[in-house]
Amino acid sequence: MSDNDWYDEGDRRDPIRQGERATRWGWAAIAGVTGFLAVAVLALAVVVVVVVLALGYSAVSMG
Repeated sequence: MSDNDWYDEGDRRDPIRQGERATRWGWAAIAGVTGFLAVAVLALAVVVVVVVLALGYSAVSMG
């Protein structure tokens, strides 16, 4: 092994950068999906509350 081989990391930097980039994209995708699901669950909760209130109002107004 020569001294130049010991310090040569040029061929290792590109895969490391690609891995870091893929990791960033992966975490961004996870955060995006998690945010979307949180908004969807909140919207569903609002719809359920509105339906319960409407049914309650309907039951009270009929009686």
